[in-house]
Amino acid sequence: MPRRSDCPISNVLDFVGDKWSLLILRDLVFFNKHSYSEFLNSPEKMATNILSSRLERLENDGLIAKKVDVEDKRKNVYTLTQLGRDMLPIMLEMMIWSSKHDPNTNAPEQLIKRAKNDRENLINDLLGRIES
Repeated sequence: MPRRSDCPISNVLDFVGDKWSLLILRDLVFFNKHSYSEFLNSPEKMATNILSSRLERLENDGLIAKKVDVEDKRKNVYTLTQLGRDMLPIMLEMMIWSSKHDPNTNAPEQLIKRAKNDRENLINDLLGRIES
C-alpha cells in the first residue's frame, strides 16, 4: 500500500481510516462474526457495496484473511491475521475514550475496567477466543 507520509498516525489511517473497516474488525473481535451476512446484520446497517469493498481492502492490506467455509462451500469466512489482531489494543483505547466522553456508550463496564486495569490478560482472553 502506498504511504501518504511517514507519520505513524497517518500510517494506521491508511489501513483503517474509515469507520466501516474498524467496525468489521470490531465484529470479528468482540462479536465473533465471520461471514458477509453476519457483518451485514450489524446494527450500523452497512451498505452491501461498502461491505464488499471494505472486506476486499482489509484482505488486500493483510488485516483479515478469507477462506471458504468448511460447512458451506458457497460461503466465505473471514478471520483476523496477526496484523489485524495487533489492532486490538487500539480498539480498546477507542472504547476507553468513548466510555469516558460519552455517557450513552454501550461499552460493557467490566470490559472497560479490564481494559484499564488488566489489559494484557484481557487481550490474551480476547485473542484466545478468536483463535478457538
